[in-house]
Amino acid sequence: MPESPSIPVLVLGGSGYVAGELLRLLAHHPVFRVAAVASATHAGVSVADAFPHLAGSYPEEMRFEDPARMRERVRAAGPLGVFAATPHGTTAALLDDLLAAAEKAGAGIRAVDLSADFRFRDPARYAAVYGRAHAAPHRLASFCCAVPEHHPGAPAAHAAQPGCFTTAVVLAAFPVYACGLAEGGFFAAAVTGSSGSGRTPAQNTHHPERSGNCYAYAPLAHRHEAEMRLLLAPACGGVEPDVEFVPHSGPFVRGIHATLRFTLRCAAPAEEIAAAVASFYAASPFVEVSTAPPKLGAVVGTNRCRLGVAVRGRTLVLLAAIDNLVKGAAGGGVQWMNRLFGLAEETGLRLPGLGWH
Repeated sequence: MPESPSIPVLVLGGSGYVAGELLRLLAHHPVFRVAAVASATHAGVSVADAFPHLAGSYPEEMRFEDPARMRERVRAAGPLGVFAATPHGTTAALLDDLLAAAEKAGAGIRAVDLSADFRFRDPARYAAVYGRAHAAPHRLASFCCAVPEHHPGAPAAHAAQPGCFTTAVVLAAFPVYACGLAEGGFFAAAVTGSSGSGRTPAQNTHHPERSGNCYAYAPLAHRHEAEMRLLLAPACGGVEPDVEFVPHSGPFVRGIHATLRFTLRCAAPAEEIAAAVASFYAASPFVEVSTAPPKLGAVVGTNRCRLGVAVRGRTLVLLAAIDNLVKGAAGGGVQWMNRLFGLAEETGLRLPGLGWH
């Protein structure tokens, strides 16, 4: 029996947590095949040594490659997917170089950015949020940034996955505005696990600081707040809503639990609001809606988002639970890459949860 056709993909920034999740998701993807993993800090190291939990899925001889070698792979490729899990501030120049090499060689590649470098089409806004000029402003228009559930079909060229906090909050808030249920802005508080801080430990993010602890940081000043406003504008007639966002560091590793408070235009029972939100997401295989509060344990390890609805008078509360590494990053990225290559968006992503972790 002939083998199923496969599409090679490259993973850039391959030694981080998001890249590790990408490799986990891609290990048994029915179409995508990992052709190379690039890492400036781990070049020559076995992927199985860097991620021991993947040892049964990747052979010992698969090693991280120097990012400079990716130019050769891009120039020699036909259809090729590129996942960029590199740090923001470095991704734009790296992808610009690879895309230019591919264009020169006439190679067709599709890129999905999992950093923050292609989330804003306006280079001035990027500079205002990140404090530096964008390294490839001429590429911004070729990237579509959205939660996959809010952009039907495939982008024309490339995609950028929003941040993990943004994904959780926007998945909850978008239908509220799109269905005309709320007025004014909203307040959101979200607790994230330590994996959201990346693999390099810092004083406030490593285990002794977070274990048995919970604290807010960057209240009303987090960089994802600007993303939330931008991505919610289409649901608000093109006007960005006011978002007051307070993130928290939680004492667990994976997941985001977000609480959003709105003012309803008209009082309505929770069941009615939940039905409207569920109808909005009727064609979205990864979003589940209920009047019961969601629990992180039900989504960790999966690409699912669980939404919960509560109402008292005109006060509406939306609760959202996602895995920050999967739905908030790597899983959303695979959703986008599936679409870019004309695959069903759930391909390779119908994953059971971890249960106990």
